[in-house]
Amino acid sequence: MIATELLIGFFLLFTITKLLGKTQFAQITPFDFISALILGELLGNAIYDHEVKIGEIFFTTILWGSLIFVVEKITQKYRRTRKILEGDPNIVINKGHIQYEALKKGKLDLNQMMSLIRQQGYFSISEVEYAILETNGMVSVLPKAKYDTPKMSDLKLPLKDPQLPIALVLDGEVVEENLVELNKDLKWLEKQLSKQSFHRVVDVLYAEWKDQNQPLYVLGYKKKSS
Repeated sequence: MIATELLIGFFLLFTITKLLGKTQFAQITPFDFISALILGELLGNAIYDHEVKIGEIFFTTILWGSLIFVVEKITQKYRRTRKILEGDPNIVINKGHIQYEALKKGKLDLNQMMSLIRQQGYFSISEVEYAILETNGMVSVLPKAKYDTPKMSDLKLPLKDPQLPIALVLDGEVVEENLVELNKDLKWLEKQLSKQSFHRVVDVLYAEWKDQNQPLYVLGYKKKSS
């Protein structure tokens, strides 16, 4: 009976997470966190409670998942409901000055705010021009100009469009859809690997393409042959 309930619970949870989407379980807001937590608790408690029947597991899980789904659809369609259901970001540092009312509204004290700012890489409030308490409880930081990281345009260096690295081999298997995206074939890949003394794809743990003017980045399961 436990095995049956676990299997049913597994497929129910899998289906609900697919329907609700990734943002629900990324815990973007406190509501997201609590709703995901309760969903897991409902399912977990139902499975190990011998008095709960399979039909009741279906009912409670699907009902709660449906309620979450409806709330998500409401916030997506009606902008005015987002403030009530999701909350608003609060500016807790404005032009270098701490906004105590915003801290109080967000139920945040100075030590907590400083901890969140340090997690963004800034160890002094004097380095911060703006800090925003997001709806998920994290703080986004815009530093003062002299503490900001210089950009390529600031250094007057030649600009180059960034390239997204593409994995071509994972765990000894070719990622064929990525090869197609690059307009390459298996023969080209094998040739590139052989240049780095990998003569079989199965010997490659990971291979990545980043730039056509650079060789593939390759990691093997074992030392390359001489």
